[in-house]
Amino acid sequence: MDFTVSDKMQTILKMIHEFVEKELFPLEKEFVKKDFHELLPVIREKQRMVKEMELWAPIYPPELGGMGLSMVEHAMVSEALGRSPLGHYVFWCQAPDAGNAEIIHMYGTKEQKERWLAPLVAGDIRGCFGMTEPDMPGSNPVLLGTTAVKDGKDYVINGHKWYTTAADGSQFCIVMAVTNPEAPTYAQASMIIVPTDTPGFNLVRNIPVMGHEGTDYASHGEIILQNCRVPQENLLGPEGHGFVMAQDRLGPGRIHHCMRWIGICNRSFDLMCRRANFRKITRDGQTLASRHIVQQWVAESAAEIQSARLMTLHAAWCIDQVGAAKARDEISAIKFYVAGVMQKVIDRALQVHGGLGMTDDTILAYFFRHERAARIYDGADEVHKTAMAKRILRRYTD
Repeated sequence: MDFTVSDKMQTILKMIHEFVEKELFPLEKEFVKKDFHELLPVIREKQRMVKEMELWAPIYPPELGGMGLSMVEHAMVSEALGRSPLGHYVFWCQAPDAGNAEIIHMYGTKEQKERWLAPLVAGDIRGCFGMTEPDMPGSNPVLLGTTAVKDGKDYVINGHKWYTTAADGSQFCIVMAVTNPEAPTYAQASMIIVPTDTPGFNLVRNIPVMGHEGTDYASHGEIILQNCRVPQENLLGPEGHGFVMAQDRLGPGRIHHCMRWIGICNRSFDLMCRRANFRKITRDGQTLASRHIVQQWVAESAAEIQSARLMTLHAAWCIDQVGAAKARDEISAIKFYVAGVMQKVIDRALQVHGGLGMTDDTILAYFFRHERAARIYDGADEVHKTAMAKRILRRYTD
């Protein structure tokens, strides 16, 4: 493996780091405290600046208006952007839009690409992804209660979704629904593009997460589909192919998440070290950095972040070389390992900040409450560990 960063990528990463620090860090206190709608005008201005810098939509192919980066290159970009909760959105490579664009690009018809993909990559519209259901285990995507039944030339969809990230303000939702209940388990579900203004598509609420409800992109919606009728031409990919498409979407998506988490680790680590060096705790001027336990946290965090980073870059390299399907162990490993490292680093940084860490005067409290879900979404840690262990143990049966 060669993770050498090209001169071009070094320049790109330097530009991104400088932009994030200069343009996005100062917006974070408003982002944490205000309704997201109130920030949209200034965010639009920052996005205009990103487009002028030719750094827009790094993961999308050039023919769609993106930068066309490889998985390893985008992993490095995601790490740089992850230092701010606004980074991915301003550079337009945020979840769930990145995943939606990937599968529409892979499986969409010409008409679907013209209607949804082109304006999505341009930043003119947003989408959401309706998969998780309150009455079904989210870690088992073959268990779905939502159904799509053919009626004439339409599908009639009924079901209940939640944690549909960014549903508020989205123009469409890719809904995972059972279309072939008699088929084998992994061929029962399909993905269907549902415009959010379709009668029967009801955004019930934005779910409060750790006491914060959020709005627009910064929210997680609960949706009820009641006799929601869409044309069968809105089927994305082959009927019954939903599970396969979900795996195509989730594999690269975990690279995006993990490198974003490493960006969060880097930001939290920087804050922790600065706080340790400058926070005086005695009359003679000793600082937190003089304490053995803080030194231990710094050393452990540095080692864990580096190991998590290299593991994720390796997984990204594997996807580039052999595809996500053959990199399942690498993807599973980073999903639970990096999430755990992030939790520890944020917690240590918050502890070093003391009472200040509990406030929104730093970004740490936001990270702490919103990133706890990292060990749950896209498959709970325990599920990834079990699946990975089973695959490994099967190799020792001979």
